[in-house]
Amino acid sequence: MMNKANLIAGGALTGLLLTAAIIGAFWTPYDPLRLDMLNRLGPPSPVHWLGTDEFGRDVLSRLMTGATASLSIAAVTVALAITAGTIIGMLAGSARGWTARGISAVSDALLAFPGILLALTLIVIVGAGRNGIVIALAIAYLPGVMRVVRSTVLSAREKEYVEASRVIGNSELYTMLAHILPNCLAPITVLGTSMFGWAILSESALSFLGLGVPPPAPTWGNMLASSQPFFEQALWLSLAPGICISIALLGTNLLGDALRDRLDPRMAAI
Repeated sequence: MMNKANLIAGGALTGLLLTAAIIGAFWTPYDPLRLDMLNRLGPPSPVHWLGTDEFGRDVLSRLMTGATASLSIAAVTVALAITAGTIIGMLAGSARGWTARGISAVSDALLAFPGILLALTLIVIVGAGRNGIVIALAIAYLPGVMRVVRSTVLSAREKEYVEASRVIGNSELYTMLAHILPNCLAPITVLGTSMFGWAILSESALSFLGLGVPPPAPTWGNMLASSQPFFEQALWLSLAPGICISIALLGTNLLGDALRDRLDPRMAAI
């Protein structure tokens, strides 16, 4: 029962944000970059539902545009990390000798660093901005995907049906893709859902530090950063992006928990 509730709640919250992001890519109530100094720091009203910021820009419009930026960065990051991590993880799981040990050593070395710290270091190398965040976060999340895929491959490659595929003459590549890769899909799906929430939080943190999408383009992180001087005067400037980030994390965590319970046979047996 709880699993179904988590699935419904997580799917609803995540779907709400995705809908806002898709709509924000094509339409917003106002131009999110248009300045209106006569209406700066305006409180929520029927005209501006979530108020205006220090430059008179509509907060709701900027939130919708920020959702498009934040969620698209998170989606591309997760796609890159899962694609590269799956390929390298399958290679590490199927290879023998120095190749497997070398890949595992590099993965363990990257895992020794906290994800956000590794991302900060990589951004210094590749540069700030949208592309820099995607590359840095994808590399930071890559070792986690590699470890999950490698462990799945190691447990699956000795199964009878895998041995049978080799015995009847199928190539190693065909055996990996047809018989071992499907075993990785469930853990990858669960990990990818959770990683999507982590990517949103990390992108917001990096944007908050000024290392993300440069202003005036809005993201939830740089909206939080710019609201700091006006915390007492205009509380809604901080609450709006903060609540969006919280909803995104809650939705993806609930969805990830529900998918884990449904796809992981060990959880189903409890």
